[in-house]
Amino acid sequence: MPELPEVETVKNTLLKEVKNKKIVSASIYWDNIIACPSIKEFQAHIKNQKINDIKRRGKFLMFELDDYYLLSHLRMEGKYIIRKKDDPVEKHQHVIFHFSDGTDLRYNDTRKFGKMYLLKKEDAFNEKPLSQLGLEPWDKKLTPEYLKNKFHKKPIKTELLDQTIIVGIGNIYADEILFLSKINPKTLATNLTTQDYQNIIKYTRQVLEKAIEFGGTTVKSYESSEGVHGRFQTHLLVHTKKECPICHNKITKIKIGGRGTYYCEKCQKER
Repeated sequence: MPELPEVETVKNTLLKEVKNKKIVSASIYWDNIIACPSIKEFQAHIKNQKINDIKRRGKFLMFELDDYYLLSHLRMEGKYIIRKKDDPVEKHQHVIFHFSDGTDLRYNDTRKFGKMYLLKKEDAFNEKPLSQLGLEPWDKKLTPEYLKNKFHKKPIKTELLDQTIIVGIGNIYADEILFLSKINPKTLATNLTTQDYQNIIKYTRQVLEKAIEFGGTTVKSYESSEGVHGRFQTHLLVHTKKECPICHNKITKIKIGGRGTYYCEKCQKER
């Protein structure tokens, strides 16, 4: 699933292709991708809307239209593709936005897990799904006190994946953040110290900023002539690795909350 750096990379690349384009109509081939409103309303409201900008909130792409925000969550394998209007519609292209210049923005999703929401601008941040999201990693409100009040008595790895606390952290980056913070992923979040919280904030920002710089870890969510590649995978320290880069101890892999978790037992001692 694309995490914050991947969505940010898709946003920046896609914006170059679709900014200021006018949507004349939308074709829907898989109804379940449209979370709200109804298919009929979605198609009626999006007609003649211009894409003025693309923003990001957590793992959501936010297409800023004239009167609406089109929210798009890529889930497991969603991706956007630019095609000419007359190009054949391929099997997994489930939502197609037709532009006035004769091109299409096509949403491709082999798993069909992606979701789209078309919300009025004035309501978008006060309604689900955005109203449920926690703080962005660079929000000044993200402090040790905030984490202390938000964290539950659960493994810290699980809490870092909770999008109602901090947005954008997924499985890969959680492992990297905890390794740099020298925190065992099984440690209960409520047992951490203020210094631990400070380290989590510090390394969350550091890891995500570096991942954005290198285009994410794996980007399968956009195709263009420029090419978008997740080069951060060459900078991973523990996730999917066999040996700790610090002590050269064997990396341990376990499951926490059903997610594959990598850590060094020596550098990330249990408490």
